[in-house]
This record gives sequence, C-alpha cells and structure tokens, in this order.
Amino acid sequence: MTDNTFPVYKLDVIVNFFRTEVLTGQEAKQLTKNDLTPSPNPDTVRRLYMRVLQLMYNFRPECHSMVPLSENIQYPAFHEYPTAIMSVYLRMRKFLPMCFVYDFSLSDLLAPSVKRTVTVLSGIMNFLHFRKQRMDMALEHLEKFRADMDKLQFSTNGIKNAEKKIENLTTIPPEQQEEDKKLSAALSDLQTSSVHKYEEVNAVKEEIAEWKTEIAERSQKLTQMKVDVSTLKEDIGKLESQVVESPEEVKTQMEKMKENVKNIKISIKQADERLVGFQITVQGETHHKAEIELMHKLLQDLQSGMNKTQQLQEEVQKLEVVNENQQKELRNLGTEESQLKRALGMKLDKESKQQIRRQRKKERTDQHVQGVIGQYGQVHQKREEIAEQILEKNRETQQVRNEIQNMKDICNHETEKAQALFDQLMASLDQFHKKIESCVVEGNNDIKKMTSDF
Repeated sequence: MTDNTFPVYKLDVIVNFFRTEVLTGQEAKQLTKNDLTPSPNPDTVRRLYMRVLQLMYNFRPECHSMVPLSENIQYPAFHEYPTAIMSVYLRMRKFLPMCFVYDFSLSDLLAPSVKRTVTVLSGIMNFLHFRKQRMDMALEHLEKFRADMDKLQFSTNGIKNAEKKIENLTTIPPEQQEEDKKLSAALSDLQTSSVHKYEEVNAVKEEIAEWKTEIAERSQKLTQMKVDVSTLKEDIGKLESQVVESPEEVKTQMEKMKENVKNIKISIKQADERLVGFQITVQGETHHKAEIELMHKLLQDLQSGMNKTQQLQEEVQKLEVVNENQQKELRNLGTEESQLKRALGMKLDKESKQQIRRQRKKERTDQHVQGVIGQYGQVHQKREEIAEQILEKNRETQQVRNEIQNMKDICNHETEKAQALFDQLMASLDQFHKKIESCVVEGNNDIKKMTSDF
C-alpha cells in the first residue's frame, strides 16, 4: 500500500464525496468525520462497502445475509453475522483490484485502521471518478451516434424524396405522352412546311421585285413614248402648217402611227394582265402572311413549353446539387462511424486486457483464500487436539465446515453465473456491432445504387 498508483485524499474530501455520490437519505446525513477517526467504526466501514457494491453491481445490502442453509442446522442465528461479513469480504476482494488495491483482508472489515480505510476509500473514490468520466464519454458517443443515425435517416429520406421528384419531373405521364407526340409531330410538320413556305415567299418576293423593276422600265418607256408622240404631233402640226404634204406620205405616216398605237395598246393590255397577276400574287402573299403569323403563334406556344421544360431541368439540376450535398454528408457520416468503430475496438481491447488482469487477480485471491483455509484447518486441528473431550463441539465444528464448503460452492456457482452473464453481454455487444456494420454496408450499397442511378 506504500506505492499507490492513485492519490490518497483527505478525510473531509472522502466524507463529502461519499455523502454526495454514494450514500442517500439518512445514511448521508449521519456519516461524519468522527466515524472514521480516530478509530473507524466497523459498521460504518462495512455499510460504505455495501453501498459501493450496490452502486457497482446492484447488489443490495440485505442480500449479503441471504445465504441458503440446510434445514437441520443447529443455531442458525450464529451464522447470520459471519455470512454477511464473508460475503462483503469476497465481493470486495473481487472489486478492489479494479481500484488497484490488492491486499484487502478480513482485518480491514473486522478491525479497520485509519490509514488502511483512507487508502481503500481513496482508491474507490478514484475509480468512481474514472467510471463517471467514462460513462459521460460513452453517453456523449451514444448521443453523437444517435444524432448521426438521425442525420443519416433524414438524408436517406431526402434522397428518396429527391429521387421521386426527379422521376416525376423526368417522366412524362401517359395522358400527356400522346399529346407530346402529337405536338412534336405537328411541330416537325410545321417546321418543314414553314421552311417550304419561307422559300416560296422568298421566291415570290424576288419575282415581285423583278416584276416591279420591269413595270418601272415599261412605265418609263410608256412615258417616253407619250412624250415622243406629243413631240411628233407638234412636229406634224408645224409641218402641216408649213408644208402641204402629199396624200401618199400622209397615208404611210398614218399607217405607221396606227401600228404604233396598236403596239402601245398591246403593251398596255400586257401590262394590265401582269398587274392582275401581280394582284393575285399579292393576295397569295397576304394569305401566306396570315399562315406565317399562325405559325409564329404556334412557335411562341412551343417556345413557352420549352421554357417550362428548361425550368423543370433547372429544378432537376438543383435537386441533383442537393443530392450531391447529401451524399457528401453521408460520406462524412461514414467516416464518423468508422472513427466510432475504431474507438469501440480500442475499448474492447482495453476490456479484454482488463478481463485478463481480473482473471490473474482472481487466481491470486483464490490462492490467498486457499492459504487462509489451510491456516483455518491447522487451527482447527489444534483445537481438536486440545478439546478431545468435547465431542459435541467437534461435531458442531464439522457441521460448520460442511456449511463453509456449501458456501464456497454457492459462491463458485454465483461467480459462474456472473461469468455467464458477462459472456452473454459480450455476445450481445458483438451482435450489436455486427448489426451496425450490416447497416453501414447496406447504407454504402444504397449509396452506390443511387450514384449508379444518377
């Protein structure tokens, strides 16, 4: 006990700690410093140890005296006091090595000293501090794990909803598929017909421009012809006034003038026919313009539909961005889960090491118990040599030995039950870790499927 791996606290600190953390009710109020100094009270020390065992193993104080005895035993009241002490002693021998106290003996229960009780209680106090810290850390890890699982569930639900929205936006309902096909066919027909109409209109416009140029040229020629005719008439009048013409020349000139007039009438008729044709083409052009306006309206409607589809595509892109962000969150959650698994693995390694240490300490305690039992047998033999005349007392001592053996068997049976419970707990923990790993693998597979779908 001289080389301790834990700090030895003062009595005031120990009393305050046990009053606040271990004891409850009237026991906490009744515990004072005088119960441990100058000579510790064995009942208070035993009560403290019982409450510590109750806190650690949920083993109530009244259960220490509940040991099954045979029916035909004489004076069963004599066995109530030592059974409780032996029960506390055996359980403290198993518990104190966890607190790095290895030399606990019966004298620490029957006749405790101040130094020994202070060191044992300080070791228990150090272990309870360590236990509280680890429990807080474990609760924090559990809260983080639950929050991460909630985030993962929320993100998976969001991804499923986004997938449903993407499917609804990308897939055309069967009611509108026929309309879409009809509209696409009509659009293609309109595009082809509009291309042909535009080509025809351009050709008609070119012909109209050529005809306009021809009409302008013809009109210029007609004006020139009219000017020439007027000039010729003036010249004829002048000549008639000056010279008396011969009738033959006049006839020839009149015939020429008639022929010119006929040619001018024929050109005028041709011009009128061409004007009628131009008017018909202009009417056709107006009709084509009306058709082109209808086509323009249809194209505007199609443009509005395309704008709607572009908006839907933008929404789909936004949903894809949200999906990518959620996938990043899922990856971060996967990394955090791997870190938690590593921490759990480290904890399991520590627990396995602690279990090995407990087994070694248990072997030491068993050896010590065997030594104590051997000493007890030697003392009993001496008592038999001294008290040969008292046969009845020898029989009672033999009965006591049988009862002690029964108590040992019961204790061994209880230790086996505790070991079986510990093994069951370890198996349940392994199953829980396997379930967590399977959940992580399923989540990764779902993420892979989602990534492949996208």
